[in-house]
Amino acid sequence: MGKGVRVLVPATTANLGAGFDCLGMALSFYNVFDFELGSEGFTAAGEGEESLRASGGRLIYRAWQAAYRYRNRSAPPVEIRLQSNIPISRGLGSSATAIIAGLFAANHLGELGLDDHELLLLAAEIEGHPDNVAPALLGGLVVTADGNDESQGQTLHYVVLDPPDELQAVLAVPAFELSTAEARSVLPKSVSHQDAVFNVGRAALFVAAWTSERWDLLGKAMDDRLHQPMRGALVPGLTEVLEAARGAGALGAALSGAGPSVVALTLGQQAAAVSEAMGQAFQDHGIECRIIRTTPAKQGAYLAD
Repeated sequence: MGKGVRVLVPATTANLGAGFDCLGMALSFYNVFDFELGSEGFTAAGEGEESLRASGGRLIYRAWQAAYRYRNRSAPPVEIRLQSNIPISRGLGSSATAIIAGLFAANHLGELGLDDHELLLLAAEIEGHPDNVAPALLGGLVVTADGNDESQGQTLHYVVLDPPDELQAVLAVPAFELSTAEARSVLPKSVSHQDAVFNVGRAALFVAAWTSERWDLLGKAMDDRLHQPMRGALVPGLTEVLEAARGAGALGAALSGAGPSVVALTLGQQAAAVSEAMGQAFQDHGIECRIIRTTPAKQGAYLAD
C-alpha cells in the first residue's frame, strides 16, 4: 500500500450579487478526496458520479501535476478516489474543490512547501478566476483582486473575513446543470459607467455591512447589474426566486456563482420560511429544485486525521 492522504474541500458560493469574480464564501459541506501514491486510477461516487467518472478526474490530475511542475519536479503516479457531496455544474464550486484538492494533496505528499499564496495563484490560473478557489482553500468570506507587480509578475491580493456564527445559507438547487462557459457567454463585452458604479458601490457596501454586522444592508448590497440580469434567461424564475427569498425574510439573495443555484443569507429562524418560498417560486416556473440548508464555513481545505 502506498503513502496516502485524505483532503476535504468545501463548497463555495461566488459573486454574492455585486462582487462579480471578486467575492466568494465557503460553505459547510465538503467533497472528500483520497490520494494514494504508487498506482494510477480514478473513481467517483455520489453527486454527479457518472459525469465525474467520465471526466477521469482530469481537473484534479491537472492541479496535481501543476503543483509538482511549479517546483520543477515530475508528478508521481497517484490513485484518486472522490466522494462527491457537492452538486456539479450548479454554481457551488465543485470544480474549485477538484483544483484545490489536487494542489493541496501534491503539496503535502510531495513536501513541496507551497504557501497559501502560491497555492492560490496556481488555483486561479487553472480555474481562470479566484472567486471560488480562494474560499475553497482558505475558508470564510474572501475578497480577491488581481494584481501585477513589476518585480514579481502576476499576483493576487486577498483578505479573508470570518463569518458570524449566527449566519445561515439557504441554497435552492435546480434539477438542471449550467456550465460556467455557457453562463459567461451571455455576458456583454462592455458595461455602462452607470452600471459599473452601481456594482462597485454594492460590492463595497457588502463588505462594509459584513464587517460591521449591518445585516439590514445586505439586501441592497447583493443587488447586481453586471451578470444576473443577463443570466436570468438561463435560469427560469430567477427574479421571482430572489424576490421570494427576500419576501420571506432573507437578509439578501443572489445567483450562486454562474448558477443555476440561488443562495439566500438568513439569520436563524428565517431559514425555514425562506427555504419554502424559494422552492415554491422555482416550482411555479416548472423547475424542480432541492433545498440545502447550511452555514458559511470558517475552514477551507484540510487534511483528515
